[in-house]
Amino acid sequence: MKTIYYCLLLLMISGPAFAQKSDINNFIVKESLLKNSKLAIIAADSLEQPIESINGLYTFTVSGFTQQLKFNDGVAVLPMQLDKSSFVYIKHQNDGGTHSKLLYIYKKDGSLNPFTINSLWLVLFPLLLIFIAFAFRKLIIFVLIILLVYIYFNHSNGLHLSTFFESIFDTLKTLF
Repeated sequence: MKTIYYCLLLLMISGPAFAQKSDINNFIVKESLLKNSKLAIIAADSLEQPIESINGLYTFTVSGFTQQLKFNDGVAVLPMQLDKSSFVYIKHQNDGGTHSKLLYIYKKDGSLNPFTINSLWLVLFPLLLIFIAFAFRKLIIFVLIILLVYIYFNHSNGLHLSTFFESIFDTLKTLF
């Protein structure tokens, strides 16, 4: 009888050691179900299907701020509220690598609409404008004005220079 108790005690103690912690290699960002101007991060597989078996604390970096997010059934809610439309850069790093997304969160009438932005567009758009300026010399002033508006729009909506380059480098790492 003592052996059974010892075996049960051993199983209870070593049980958590055998449990595997699932990694988050992809995630979806949506508005929280409570409609309280907060974002929800949903753990997903490569086909964008939610993974409901994710539970526990995971470290995410949200626009430069490191936060511990508690996932319940594959969903975690960011604690910060968004006051206006802005860029949000969300990054998670685990053993499988760095997984990040750059989003533009459009806020209208109290609802949030996240749009995922490929970071390569942040480089290609200015390069295209510079190419047009060199190809058509009469458009140099027009292109400079558009570039200044582009930089002002990015900066005023929370896409600072450090976040700009970090998102581009993380995207380039995944390509190569």
